[in-house]
Amino acid sequence: MPRPGLVVGRHGEITYTRNEPGRWTASAYVRDRDGTRRRVRATGANKTRARVALEDKLEKRPSFGDGGVTAATTLAGLAELWLDERAASAGLAPQTLDRYRTLIENHIKPGIGNLRVGEATVGRIDQFLRRTAKKTPTQARHCRTILSGALGMAARHDAIAVNPVRETATVAKKKNEVRALSIEELAELRAAVGRWQIGLDPATGEAAKHKGRPRPTDLLDVVDVLAGTGARIGEVLALRWADIDLNADPRTATMSGTLVYIKGEGLIRQDHPKTDAGWRTVILPGFAVETLSRTHAAQGANKADVVFPSAAGTLRSPANFRRQWRAARRDTGFGWVTPHTLRKTVATLVDRERTTADAAAQLGHSSPNVTRTHYVQKAHEAPDLTDVLDQLGVALRR
Repeated sequence: MPRPGLVVGRHGEITYTRNEPGRWTASAYVRDRDGTRRRVRATGANKTRARVALEDKLEKRPSFGDGGVTAATTLAGLAELWLDERAASAGLAPQTLDRYRTLIENHIKPGIGNLRVGEATVGRIDQFLRRTAKKTPTQARHCRTILSGALGMAARHDAIAVNPVRETATVAKKKNEVRALSIEELAELRAAVGRWQIGLDPATGEAAKHKGRPRPTDLLDVVDVLAGTGARIGEVLALRWADIDLNADPRTATMSGTLVYIKGEGLIRQDHPKTDAGWRTVILPGFAVETLSRTHAAQGANKADVVFPSAAGTLRSPANFRRQWRAARRDTGFGWVTPHTLRKTVATLVDRERTTADAAAQLGHSSPNVTRTHYVQKAHEAPDLTDVLDQLGVALRR
């Protein structure tokens, strides 16, 4: 009866050869994932050491044809391989790849990077995510996404039977109540920003000492376009004059791109918005038309051909704008307001005056559910329903 063949991924009987006094070789055939039998050898001072060296070599040895992922691959190495795979598939935006790379370097590698794939149990992964969540819940959720993808890749390579991340507890996301500006608050904030823009203290209106670069004179103009479109700050700063049609009836602006920072390249204009649904043309309200018309008339050509360039005529960094924004609202009581708050303010107003679907279309969301959940401030005052409730009085008066 013929001897049964080797199972793929397993090795056969270990044999020993004495090469010279004090030197032994242990060897065994292993059947790789491509079905081919290959001999693996290791040496040692005696049989035991030669066998231990061979077993270690067999454990760490990449199986021919599998891309190099084994149970002995470290999670740090696996994460890098997964990131390379995602980059090659062109399925992630460059800025997302950069963010994942930072998470791997700052959290995964120092936290569990030395664990081998075969040691990545549900409990160990879960403990790591819990430790990370105590400090930064958002980063923990992103780490879970990376580990799930990486260990899913390991499962595809048969390095593990199942993906352990699937059984870990999901990292709870803190629910932040949506907060938008009222019409009165927006007017008050705008006045404070205007005072800062002309060199005054935004809170008191008194003259303020200023060091460093001159204050921008168009911060309010950007605010007007943010409020008039509901766009993201990256989309507004990526607007080109070619995207603005001030001769149409009605006047429009097309959100056709956004600004992103790419490691090694710097700030670039990405020729599409954040999402597919983000590519949209919005009708401009009168105050935004007035702002853009005035800006267009006063502005000369700039290197980037954008509506709101930097002082040097290049692309204007959203990070720099946020820094200026923080300075402009300092000590005004509006410390909670970010450029994104204006987006929520637009969504809330449109939702109340029209529909959530209209708000989603204005913001470029693929679903009104996203708008309703994350952008519309919940009404704390019930509407006047007395005409409805009075119908109950008929029964109560009987």
